[in-house]
Amino acid sequence: MDHRLRRTRLAARLVELGAEGLLITRLPNVRYLTGFTGSNGQVLLTPGDAAFFTDGRYTEQARHEVPDLERLTCLDGFLEPVVEAARRLGVRRLGFESDGVTFRSYEDLRASAKGMELVPVGGEVERQRWVKDDDELAALERAQRATDDAFDAVAGRLRDGMTERELAFELEAEMRRAGAERPAFDPIVAFGEDAAEPHHEPTDRPLSRGDVVKMDFGALVDGYHADMTRTVAFGEPPSQLRDVHDLVRTAQQAGIEAVRVGATGAEVDAAARSVIEEAGLGEHFTHGLGHGVGLEIHEGPRLGRGSDDALPAGAVVTVEPGVYLPGVGGVRIEDMVEVRRDGRRAFPRARKDLFPT
Repeated sequence: MDHRLRRTRLAARLVELGAEGLLITRLPNVRYLTGFTGSNGQVLLTPGDAAFFTDGRYTEQARHEVPDLERLTCLDGFLEPVVEAARRLGVRRLGFESDGVTFRSYEDLRASAKGMELVPVGGEVERQRWVKDDDELAALERAQRATDDAFDAVAGRLRDGMTERELAFELEAEMRRAGAERPAFDPIVAFGEDAAEPHHEPTDRPLSRGDVVKMDFGALVDGYHADMTRTVAFGEPPSQLRDVHDLVRTAQQAGIEAVRVGATGAEVDAAARSVIEEAGLGEHFTHGLGHGVGLEIHEGPRLGRGSDDALPAGAVVTVEPGVYLPGVGGVRIEDMVEVRRDGRRAFPRARKDLFPT
């Protein structure tokens, strides 16, 4: 991954942002710009230079992961060394990530940077991250492959009496066996009426014949997150949920087909939502259609009502409509989709059938 090119693109934005230097503190953004994977890292970026700051736990790791930047090990916090470096580089207007700094941190930075103007910068690196390069797309492919393999492994293992927690554990174990570093997030597993909760926390609720099984999960590979949802039946489900599954699958396909360069998040959301609304179930689709995914499980662009995010080529978004019927159950189907200049491409190969085996 070309971290230098990413930093160059960001540095070219500094004049427009009204800053002569930019302090990056959000760890996903630090990783994006440097390759650093530890839990304490900061970057000071100027038009002609950049420096990386960490603590003594990561001196050696940073030497391997951030070989192309000046590296400073901070023994007592990073603010004083960052400000000292900024002064050395002639920075008078220092930008900082407004989404990554607490009020306390801002107060400490202001006290350390006397004589400097502090410029809040919101979402600049995150916006650059919307477009994935070939290396990022390959990492997402590997994450999706581990996710698909886990689904294939557990789909035939559903059994009477197994609990939601047990199935969540099996999904996690199978993702690791397939090459995941860890799950991209805690799996959502919901049986029967529990599937009416969009973000259900797995419990000891046992599986019974006639239940639907909703699984929302994904693998983390090389720092990149996969996100997929499948809803399957264990035995014969209520006819109402059979119909809902067909409806959600149709709505999801309409959403996927609406993904194209230049489409707004609201337009893609409307393509899927209108299918569910026309069936009289719009009030039971209670969340946005999807979100970007990459170094974070939820990032831009956002697909939802009111979203004016225009989809660029290279973005990867989820398309995940759902219908949730209290006391009955629910269905969600979710795929990651790459926005391409000539259309779109869905990542998963896992089947979407109500009866997958």
